Amino acid sequence: MSKNLQFTAILEKEGDGYVSLCPELDIASQGETIEEAKANLTEAIQLFFEHATDKEINHRLHDEVFVTQLNVAIG
Repeated sequence: MSKNLQFTAILEKEGDGYVSLCPELDIASQGETIEEAKANLTEAIQLFFEHATDKEINHRLHDEVFVTQLNVAIG
């Protein structure tokens, strides 16, 4: 039986493509477009769950991830 889990995806433009990161699992991927970077990260997460042991999943999975912006005074 398959189930859907929700994870955070942080995407950043890098060179001619995009890097994607899932902070809950510390898994990253990349792609030439935003859509490709998201799809590749999705696949990387799926492969992780297919092959990781329960111990590794519990070790890497962060239950609480907060994404926010900071206002930093410089100078």
